[in-house]
Amino acid sequence: MSELLLVGSPNSGKSLLFNRLTGLSQKVANFPGITVDVARGKLKALADVTLVDFPGTYSLQAISGEEKVASDTLLQTLDDEGVRGVLCIVDITRLEKSLYFALQVIRECKRRGKPVWVLANMTDVLAQHGIAVDVDGLAREIKAPVLPVSGRTGAGLDALISAVESTPQTPVKEMDGEPDALLRSEAQRISAAYGPRGELLIKTDTQLDALFLHTSLGGLAFFAIMYLLFQSIFTWAAPAMDAVEAGLGSLADLLVPLIGNRVAQDFTSDAIFSGLGAFLVFVPQIFVLTLVIGVLEDSGYMARAAVICHKPLRFFGLTGKSFIPMLSGVACAIPGIYAARSVDSPKKRLLTYMAIPLMPCSARLPVYTLLIAAFIPDTTYLGGLVGLQGLAMFFTYFFGMLAGLIVTGLVSRTREDRYTDLPFVLEMPPYRLPSWLPLLRNSWTRSKQFVTKAGAIIFSVTVIIWFLGYFPNYGEDLSASWLGSIGQLIEPLFAPLGLDWRYGVAVMTSFLAREVFVGTLGAMFGIEGADENMVPLVTQIQSSELGIASGVALLFFFAIALMCVSTLAVLGREARSWKLPVLMFFAYCSVAYLGALLIYQGVSLIGG
Repeated sequence: MSELLLVGSPNSGKSLLFNRLTGLSQKVANFPGITVDVARGKLKALADVTLVDFPGTYSLQAISGEEKVASDTLLQTLDDEGVRGVLCIVDITRLEKSLYFALQVIRECKRRGKPVWVLANMTDVLAQHGIAVDVDGLAREIKAPVLPVSGRTGAGLDALISAVESTPQTPVKEMDGEPDALLRSEAQRISAAYGPRGELLIKTDTQLDALFLHTSLGGLAFFAIMYLLFQSIFTWAAPAMDAVEAGLGSLADLLVPLIGNRVAQDFTSDAIFSGLGAFLVFVPQIFVLTLVIGVLEDSGYMARAAVICHKPLRFFGLTGKSFIPMLSGVACAIPGIYAARSVDSPKKRLLTYMAIPLMPCSARLPVYTLLIAAFIPDTTYLGGLVGLQGLAMFFTYFFGMLAGLIVTGLVSRTREDRYTDLPFVLEMPPYRLPSWLPLLRNSWTRSKQFVTKAGAIIFSVTVIIWFLGYFPNYGEDLSASWLGSIGQLIEPLFAPLGLDWRYGVAVMTSFLAREVFVGTLGAMFGIEGADENMVPLVTQIQSSELGIASGVALLFFFAIALMCVSTLAVLGREARSWKLPVLMFFAYCSVAYLGALLIYQGVSLIGG
């Protein structure tokens, strides 16, 4: 079994070509000991050849840490005897942008005696504009075979396979090579001589940029597109989320009665199926968000959105690329953390990670609804157009967003750390129609990674919480369980907020998911189905003489505290370290508690 390495610069159509060449057989993994995501798949036409897709990079002289790892790994892999050769993709419509990297790859392949084929992609775009390029002349200049191909239509791939089959695997090594400085000037000269006329290709881009980057119209278009993105996370994912929940419920109804032992029956129903539901319900959101963001990236709009957002976010230490992950976090922090991969600066990606859990996610909504209904009067003004409860909900949501920006602004100005920063350099890719098959596959792969990597951690914590809440009285009374005992043990921690142990238990169980707070509190008050009908629980809380100071303190606590095991698990995986999520968990929970304590004291002083 031999390997072909697939390399190229970003936005060169590499993923689409990989999909064309391998079909459905690829797997995403890491090289042992490094943090470079690669895709591998057998060539459809050559079953004994595996295609290895490296991350896109602009140069072997890396700027970011990720680029350095990718380029160093490529050079190391070229030394392997099993490497048959290299396929280097260039975007023929923007030859100068990708030719410099191609010349570097050609030089390194010749030094190691590895064959290299330069794939001139996007030939279908040239055909649409009636533009021809001298491929043979380009091949003579760069001293490597140049094959015109199209990842979108599949044109030229048969000739590529024939070239790979007929080329000797061990060409003569050439130790001499041009230095990088000369290669850059060579790329400019060759592109000017053999590249297509650029003004014909950028005409459409210029016209669209006149709209999307316009001072006023661009802002309106931006908010409209972001609204569609935000709405899609709820609307498109909601039926699938309901189906997952209903499917697990139906399966539980079918299997649980078949189990004879009561403890095993309760464990299967409440721990296994509820535990699976705790993270599987997020999969449709992750799939939809990854798909929509992929569409924005492939179409070329994502870069324009980053430009629009960069100036206001820069004040808080962030970058324009941080906006989409933060917006996604308003629906759920998990897809937001995944979306932060688009932030190329390690330091700004760290700041984005810190901001996302503070965004007012949908899981907080049931908690906010309960507390506001219980403590904020249902008073309206202006004929019912303005209500105190609506204003409270608005300010609570707005506070979460503001808190995220304040945290990143403070950290970016005060913290010295090992994370490197990069300037905001952004390539404006051409506007193109998305390629749906790679986008769907990438969304599916990301969803599987969430289930296989984060799911085990989430499920383990769920089982532990169930175990504590079930024994020693076999689930008869939550207040008499080990979890209830722990709640009574930590009651002095919540007493300064005017809360008893029942609220402490509800806060602890909300670590599984914030919305669990409502159902647990209902169980503590002896109210079944409180998560579906809050009215009896609201009445019970109001009659318990709990003051508004405690209610406002709880609102603040839930707005700041990082108490979602799913978020922590995904954050640990994406950051490739548990240090960050652990520090964030204790820091945010500490700030949430101290802030809630101050708010409780302050509201109490003014008569709350």
